[in-house]
Amino acid sequence: MPKRILQGEVVSDKGDKTVVVRVERAFTHPLFKKTVRRSNRFHAHDAENKFKSGDLVRIQECAPKSKLKRWEVIGEGSKG
Repeated sequence: MPKRILQGEVVSDKGDKTVVVRVERAFTHPLFKKTVRRSNRFHAHDAENKFKSGDLVRIQECAPKSKLKRWEVIGEGSKG
């Protein structure tokens, strides 16, 4: 099965070799027909501690690395 790849913004880089990435998604509400934005936070492995808060990154599923980390950073995200 292919691994999921998501794009989001780093919201915390305080952990050692860990970043917290906020991934936003937009969808149409089934009843109100309005566009709704929701976000999830994922703990991702950043082996070189090179990403800082505010960076746009791409993350990919991986085998569990710790209690909360199931994702790893695979690079910079596109700006547009």
